Amino acid sequence: MGALADAALAAGGRLVGILPRFMDDLEWGHKSLTELRIADDIHQRKRWMIEDVDAVVALPGGSGTFEELLEAITWKRLGLYLGAIVIVNVRGFYDPLRELLERAMAERFMDARHRDMWAFVEGPERVLEAIRAQPPWSPEARAFARPGAGPRG
Repeated sequence: MGALADAALAAGGRLVGILPRFMDDLEWGHKSLTELRIADDIHQRKRWMIEDVDAVVALPGGSGTFEELLEAITWKRLGLYLGAIVIVNVRGFYDPLRELLERAMAERFMDARHRDMWAFVEGPERVLEAIRAQPPWSPEARAFARPGAGPRG
């Protein structure tokens, strides 16, 4: 994330960091942020991160990235977040996740229409195109997200 932040700043971008207080106490934040918002905890941080964006972009990462990405998918599935979700699948990093999502649909734990909630791209240069190409998502999607709506609920 630091390299991405440095590149954004070098290109004249504005960089807003959202850290839970304990991470700020440990000085984990980027030192050159345009703005730093301190959240009380991880839950507030995630809520702020998803409430204030037009798109969620997941780069390869670890457990925190996985958790935040899957929460964004869940929020979108429930109609609480309506923006784009783009998964940057560099060198096939997210192939296992793609397979898992496809399996969830094949086994009817998710509806095939949920596939429209996200886009996989092979590199960061395709992110903006993927954001623009995502079909609109509506809160009415809740109708096929609720338990009992499909063959397996």
